[in-house]
Amino acid sequence: MVWLSCDSQAYFCLSIIELFVKGCVPMKIEKKKFLIFIWRVGLIILVNLMIIAMLLNSGGAHALSKYGSTGSEVTQIQQRLQELGYDPGAADGIYGTRTKNAIICFQRDYGLSDDGIAGPKTLAALGLTGGGGSGGGSYGGFSESDVQLLAKIISAESRGEPYQGQVAVGAVIMNRIAHPSFPNTLSGVIYQEGAFSCLYDGGINAPVADSAYQAAREAINGSDPTGGAIYYYNPAKTTNKWIWSRQVIAVIGAHNFAI
Repeated sequence: MVWLSCDSQAYFCLSIIELFVKGCVPMKIEKKKFLIFIWRVGLIILVNLMIIAMLLNSGGAHALSKYGSTGSEVTQIQQRLQELGYDPGAADGIYGTRTKNAIICFQRDYGLSDDGIAGPKTLAALGLTGGGGSGGGSYGGFSESDVQLLAKIISAESRGEPYQGQVAVGAVIMNRIAHPSFPNTLSGVIYQEGAFSCLYDGGINAPVADSAYQAAREAINGSDPTGGAIYYYNPAKTTNKWIWSRQVIAVIGAHNFAI
């Protein structure tokens, strides 16, 4: 397909029309053939303009929600912030100062860049990936069964912990997948021998808390309140001397998170 800039297309088309009107058809082309030629050129121009319009619209569809933005996505952001205990003001679809400040607080709590803009990572941490709703999306290549498995571990390992602490436990598991000292799959990390006591004391079979599913999705989507921890422990309960030697980088609820 021939690709011409908008200015070139317009100039070329006008030149052809001018030649036709004046009867100055080059190379003595018959008018019938010339009309077919004009139709083909016009079709090429039309297709190119449609492609340009599609590209422009595609770029607009991924605009970030930020101060001054309005619309349904902003309303969803505000509602989700309210659910998590933040104060964005009324869920009126207007991204004002209170919404921006609530986003900044959320970003700081979840280890994100605190720019006050609801970009892809912030939306993912909010559970709004894919245009809203907390249950949709592909979870970065992980399946729904992966979400279920991670939720079971989070629920068993962080029962009674605040929501942020549940996300943090999930984040540790996700961080281990990317760390060379651990298996590189979700199931591999979870079922690694001796890794999680809930696999041995029956805790894994307890009913899963509803919040654990959302926490699992957020962890899979990249939310990490710990800032990169690969270990966690409850200092009031652990008897493992080795774990105390690890550098603590965050304390959330009853857990220390370490590297």
